[in-house]
Amino acid sequence: MPATVTAMALQDETLSALCWRVLGQTEGVVEQALAMNRGIAAQGPTLAEGQEVVLPNLTAPRVKQREMIQLWD
Repeated sequence: MPATVTAMALQDETLSALCWRVLGQTEGVVEQALAMNRGIAAQGPTLAEGQEVVLPNLTAPRVKQREMIQLWD
């Protein structure tokens, strides 16, 4: 399995929105994508339409488990 995935940005898409659309998560992924794509942060908040962005390849999306609090246990 390749270590990276290449995705193309949609019109007016942010890096975090691209990570969410392609990988299903943003936590920790946006930082990795910024490191993998040097100079992308200098372009501003939105990516150019059709811009190729290298993303880390995740094996499975992480799902956080929230602790449930029962009021009348």
